[in-house]
Amino acid sequence: MTRSVRVLVANRPNLMRELIVATLADEAGIEIVGEVADEAEIAERVREVTPDLLVIALDEPSKRPPLCDRLLRDHPGLRIIAVASRENCSVFYWASFDIHSSEIEASEQGILNAVRNIATMGAGEPV
Repeated sequence: MTRSVRVLVANRPNLMRELIVATLADEAGIEIVGEVADEAEIAERVREVTPDLLVIALDEPSKRPPLCDRLLRDHPGLRIIAVASRENCSVFYWASFDIHSSEIEASEQGILNAVRNIATMGAGEPV
């Protein structure tokens, strides 16, 4: 049995939030776990209801809302849909985490070189 996708709707204006809730509420496999009218309450509500998906307002379609970064850092399994109703634009955000590997020489020197390289390389670069 497939579990429902838990959705928190925190979009504004109020009419847009109501339309999104009405669109999703009757769909099989989707559970609306709450609505948030005040953007300042979004992070707290996400912690409280642990949604799978958050729908928020998108003020500038070409710019990721700072709220996304904070929420995805704290809740990496969260998915976010940001909707800019005036511009007829929606963006889907999620966090991903990749594990990389690189072979190193199987010796004391190989391990020391890898440790030294960590200090000189940026995050995510191969050793």
